[in-house]
Amino acid sequence: MTTTTPSGVQTAARTTATAAVAARATDLTKVYGQGETQVVALDGVSVDFRKAEFTAIMGPSGSGKSTLMHCVAGLDSISSGSARIGDTELTGLKDKQLTKLRRDKIGFIFQAFNLLPTLNALENITLPMDIAGRKPDQAWLDTVVETVGLSGRLKHRPTELSGGQQQRVAVARALAGRPEIMFADEPTGNLDSRSGAEVLGFLRNSVRELGQTVVMVTHDPVAASYADRVVFLADGRIVDEMADPTADRVLDRMKDFDAKGRTS
Repeated sequence: MTTTTPSGVQTAARTTATAAVAARATDLTKVYGQGETQVVALDGVSVDFRKAEFTAIMGPSGSGKSTLMHCVAGLDSISSGSARIGDTELTGLKDKQLTKLRRDKIGFIFQAFNLLPTLNALENITLPMDIAGRKPDQAWLDTVVETVGLSGRLKHRPTELSGGQQQRVAVARALAGRPEIMFADEPTGNLDSRSGAEVLGFLRNSVRELGQTVVMVTHDPVAASYADRVVFLADGRIVDEMADPTADRVLDRMKDFDAKGRTS
């Protein structure tokens, strides 16, 4: 059980629970282009994403935060170094192996909800398992649907749902297969503040109540405040980390980046 002291420092209960690593990057480098057009998007990044923990990745535009997520999630190749999901090294995996890994071990949530308009909410949630020929664990599916508050909307198609409800369907779809880790890329970018807060609350609850692991790329200090920790990138490198973030502390740190960018 997770407990928090008055000062906001979490106890050893969470530290012990999150000691295991769900994903890891080691000296990860990603280079685009060659010669004069070469861009180093990631420059020797090493970071662990611990199980049952909510991590936010932040940084200025062009810092490499989305690239890091895509490389660790197996959506993009790496130039050197390594990336692992659990015990599986991604480097050298063939396309079919990567596809199977992403299908079986990873959940994805994107800014665009990526729902099929001809399917209702329940059908969208179970679609990845249907494609893989796997039957959902009904008890787990019921828990996920209840956690994201969709019990009364399962027969509705995306056009009959609000933006926040559509993103909740996307969250449930990512959770339904019980992935080892869930990656979210600006998941509230298309939502109003109220809907965004609901979705972020569901992500946080999936970590605290369901033991899920979440890694989220965001530019929003308020969104980052829902995480257990924030990893900051600048110029393709990790430059700082913050535990138990608040929106104000994250905003102050981002202002430091902006100030340095103007003086460099």
